[in-house]
Amino acid sequence: MVTGTFRRLLRGSSITSSVSAVGSTAAGAPAESELSLEAGESADEPLNVCLLSYRSNPYSGGQGVYVKYLSRALTELGHSVDVISGKPYPDLDNDVGLIRLPGENVVDELDRLGQFELSYLRDPLALYEWLSALTGGFPDPYAFGRRVVDYFEDHQPDYDVVHDNQSLCHGLHTLRERGHPVVATVHHPITVDQDAALAAADDWKERLLIRRWYRFLEMQRDVVQDLPHVLTVSESARRHTVADFGADPDAIRVVHNGIDTDLFEPRDRPRDRPRVMTTVSADVPLKGARYLLEAFADVRGDVDAELVVVGEFDDGGDCDRLVSELGIGDAIETHSEISYDRMVDLYGTADVAVVPSLYEGFGLPAGEALACGVPVVATTGGGLPEVVGDAGVLVEPEDPAALADAIRELLGDGARRRRLGERGRRRIVEEFDWERAARETVRTYHTAIETQGQGA
Repeated sequence: MVTGTFRRLLRGSSITSSVSAVGSTAAGAPAESELSLEAGESADEPLNVCLLSYRSNPYSGGQGVYVKYLSRALTELGHSVDVISGKPYPDLDNDVGLIRLPGENVVDELDRLGQFELSYLRDPLALYEWLSALTGGFPDPYAFGRRVVDYFEDHQPDYDVVHDNQSLCHGLHTLRERGHPVVATVHHPITVDQDAALAAADDWKERLLIRRWYRFLEMQRDVVQDLPHVLTVSESARRHTVADFGADPDAIRVVHNGIDTDLFEPRDRPRDRPRVMTTVSADVPLKGARYLLEAFADVRGDVDAELVVVGEFDDGGDCDRLVSELGIGDAIETHSEISYDRMVDLYGTADVAVVPSLYEGFGLPAGEALACGVPVVATTGGGLPEVVGDAGVLVEPEDPAALADAIRELLGDGARRRRLGERGRRRIVEEFDWERAARETVRTYHTAIETQGQGA
């Protein structure tokens, strides 16, 4: 049970979950015209940018997607970008620098006890990582911050601005104290994941393990409260960052992410029967997969449909058991560890895409499906309404009956599916663009540089 709990926490929480699409100004944040720049500077002046990303795998998590596409968009605007990353390392364009920091990454290993090496006795930070992971903790953000500070001390890099991608580590305090302008992105406070996991825990032992895992939130809360320049990816994430982390509302600016609309595009593929598609990362309560399974079983009473799942359920986990209980295993087709191109092909076979999450800071799966011209049924959890808008059907979270009704309705109305598919594609192309996101991010860079120069 302990190992299964750790796997679910790592693979399914927003530590590795998806993000994605444009920029807008948050209520209470300065409008573009109010963002001041140094005399003679413009938002287009080339900057030397350092992106910090403590976990950066672009194929299993939104943080890797974010750093890949934001670094690309920044370099296309003429800025110079280095990414300083911990393991797993990102997949970046050739003109983006990558500085690989060492690290044990023992949280990815199931046999943590067997990962011990004698060299840890000569490296206190590596020993800390191993002991923390062995006892159920998540040491990566803190350890990454320590290594970033060491790197800056050893190499004295000349960056105009340092942009942290959700590590929210104590090292950011140190960098600011040493005169580096710092900006941080909060995709959403991981307090949301913790609360959902605790609510779904079976007993006090599992709740104890969950609380141990999420101890890093104390550090993140402390750091965010003192940061003067914070980016969030949705208005919902902004509200939760203020409420859960105690952030200064005036320090936060909303810049939606972008969707790669050249990659995610409509493709029409033949299908034998109606198809519903969803993406999952693990048996994590926050993602709401169990509610979709219950809804799909309901839909199957009226429609001979199949469910295409990109990802996998944990063997013997809650969702795996639920599939057996509902008797729908023969109508589910799973695809794990597939390429993005294969994912787009699968979207081409789908009649409806469903995002049943209780909460999403942004909602990459919804944006990708809309970009592929697939009508979307999503919940109102978190930033999903900001992505879907009027291009899909929204229902309340944790309501399988409402999900079933929405899916059944769309499967039975081809004309409405076509209208929503066209509207969704148009919405993503017109509003969720990485270049616009990068330009708005650069405006925040300039503000951070100016205020740091004034000694703020």
